[in-house]
Amino acid sequence: MCMQDKSLQRSFMRKRNYGIILMAGVLLLFFVFGKSGNADEENVVTESVVKLFQPRYEGSVSVEEAIMERRSVRDFARAPLTMKEISQILWASGGATLDGITGPTRAYPSAGAIYPLEIYLIAGDVTGLEPGIYRYDWKSHSLVLHKEGDFRDILARAASNQRMIQEAPATIVVASSYKKVERRYGERGALRYVSMDAGHLGQNVHLQTQSIGLGTVMVGAFTDDKVAEIIDLKDEVPIYMMPVGKPETH
Repeated sequence: MCMQDKSLQRSFMRKRNYGIILMAGVLLLFFVFGKSGNADEENVVTESVVKLFQPRYEGSVSVEEAIMERRSVRDFARAPLTMKEISQILWASGGATLDGITGPTRAYPSAGAIYPLEIYLIAGDVTGLEPGIYRYDWKSHSLVLHKEGDFRDILARAASNQRMIQEAPATIVVASSYKKVERRYGERGALRYVSMDAGHLGQNVHLQTQSIGLGTVMVGAFTDDKVAEIIDLKDEVPIYMMPVGKPETH
C-alpha cells in the first residue's frame, strides 16, 4: 500500500471517529435534556379510559313502580357506590340504545338528534374508581379521566354550600353546548331544546337510581362560572347537578 493510500485511510478513520463521538454527544444531550422539556409537563395527567360494565336492560322494578316511588333524596348514607351502579346510571343518563328505525341512538330523546349535552361524573367514593372528574363517552360506554382528585367539597361551595353534593359519593354534572343547537334551530331553539334535553336526561337518572335502590336530587342552584372552572369546561355551560348515593335511613 502506498503512502498516499495510508494517509487517505488515516484521514477517513479520523473523520469516522469524529462522527461517532459527535453522534454520541448528541444522544447524550437528548437523554439528559430532551426528556425534561417543560417542567409543567410532569403535572399533566395523560388521558386514562375506564371501561364500564355492560348495562342491564331488564330489572326487578317496573317503570310504574319507579315513577310511583320516585322522590328527591338529599340525605345520603356514608357508603360508596359500586362500578356496576355507576355504569348502569350513566347508561340510563345518555348511553347507546336502538330505536329500530335510525339505528343506534341514545337513552333520551334530543331535538334533531343533535345531543348537545355532555355528561361528567365527579367521583369521590366509588369502589374501584380513583377520585376525579370523568367525562362519559357514550359511544364506548366508558369514562375518560378529565381531572384527578376529589372535587366534592369545592363543587358544593360552588353550589351555595349544598351539603348533599359534598356528602354524596358521586355527582353527575350535565353541561351543554348551546351553539350546536343554535346553528340549526336559532337562538329560540337553543334556549328551549337544550332545557328539554336536560329534563329528559334528568328524569332517566331519577328513575334508574330509584329502581336500583339509590337516590338523587336535581340541583340547579349553582354559580355557572365556578362550576365551569372546576370541571374545566371550554364551550359548554353547566345545566344540572345530580348527587347520587344510597339514601340515609332515619
